[in-house]
Amino acid sequence: MPDHAHAPFLIRGARPLGGDPVDLLLRNGTIVEVAPDIDAPEEAQTLDADGLIALPGLVDLHTHLREPGREDAETVLTGSRSAAMGGYTAVHAMANTDPVADTAGVVEQVWRLGRKAGYCDVRPVGAVTVGLAGEQLAEIGAMADSAAAVRVFSDDGVCVSDALLMRRALEYVKTFDGVIAQHAQEPRLTEGAQMNEGCVSDRLGLPGWPAVAEEAIIARDCLLAQHVDSRLHVCHVSTKGSVDIIRWAKERGCAVTAEVTPHHLLLTEDLVESYDPIYKVNPPLRTEEDVRALREGLADGTIDIVATDHAPHPVEAKETEWSTAAMGMVGLETALAVVQHTMVDTGLLTWSQVAERMSTVPARIGDVDGHGGTLVEGEPANVVLYDPADPTDVDGPAMVTKSSNTPFRGMTLPGRVRATFLRGTPTVLEGRIK
Repeated sequence: MPDHAHAPFLIRGARPLGGDPVDLLLRNGTIVEVAPDIDAPEEAQTLDADGLIALPGLVDLHTHLREPGREDAETVLTGSRSAAMGGYTAVHAMANTDPVADTAGVVEQVWRLGRKAGYCDVRPVGAVTVGLAGEQLAEIGAMADSAAAVRVFSDDGVCVSDALLMRRALEYVKTFDGVIAQHAQEPRLTEGAQMNEGCVSDRLGLPGWPAVAEEAIIARDCLLAQHVDSRLHVCHVSTKGSVDIIRWAKERGCAVTAEVTPHHLLLTEDLVESYDPIYKVNPPLRTEEDVRALREGLADGTIDIVATDHAPHPVEAKETEWSTAAMGMVGLETALAVVQHTMVDTGLLTWSQVAERMSTVPARIGDVDGHGGTLVEGEPANVVLYDPADPTDVDGPAMVTKSSNTPFRGMTLPGRVRATFLRGTPTVLEGRIK
């Protein structure tokens, strides 16, 4: 549990959203003053933030913490610490645990584990269907009314492929302004699929995963969401066609939001030629054309947010032959650096827009109180300090997450998180977990 819970912090010379340097005084969980050259209170700890960018604490709408059931891969504690190292002050824990988070009891267990850990706020995501089986609706109302106050529901890992069941779920969450986060994957079109369908899959002899399997579900669900006037969120968008469909749906007035992962902003299917299962993920890495479209979609607001889809696996699940390896990549600790590399350093986003897409908008979609605000007096002191000029050599085993399946291993990414404050308490300080 982080210490210094009540000590005020004076942050000297930070650049909120990349702007002019100012001081920020954090006290009792709140930003109490933002101004140049603040007089330091006698009891305050001072942090030199010269050259560092200050952002509101990041919010991840898509994190796999694995607990309960797969504590060999990750726990709420280790995943929360990893999130803090990445600058996150709130994360949404996906429901595909064992047992599945499809009851009030399980989501409350995850929520309490997050509160005990204390490194970030953990908001459980409830399952849409019982056991993720896609046959009957889970206890959506009970989870919404529980102490965890669930507002996001998803069968992520599998698709709610039954159109009638998806319609009923959208109608149900509409009653309390919840949202269904869909894993868009038509199961009949992806049976046995191992990678993106195309020239590379043909050359490698691996069963292909066609883009249309994602795009068809997104189109259907956008129409359903508009029909019942409910909120839809599309998980891990990965194709150019998906971006086009979401843009079209928004123009029609559909209440749809969408996310892209850091790995889909940077990596392509060409990496699969190594047959290294570190690059095996769902949805699969796509083409260079898809990557360009995803970046453009994130820049113009068609894609609303960046979400990590942090998916830890133990070593034995990844260091095996491609066909039997687990799908997924860890991403909490590298997300901000990847976004800097792909979106800021390329001129596609400003730091203010990064804050919107990685904090403000995901907090709004997930209905997370106290997060996603602005760095002004009176706001909760959820703050990340980031050094954009200090490159990070990515080393999986050196990460805080319990698993090391990062696709960025061996790469040098720009920037690193120097400090993360959760309601004024440092969870990361000078680049080290507290």
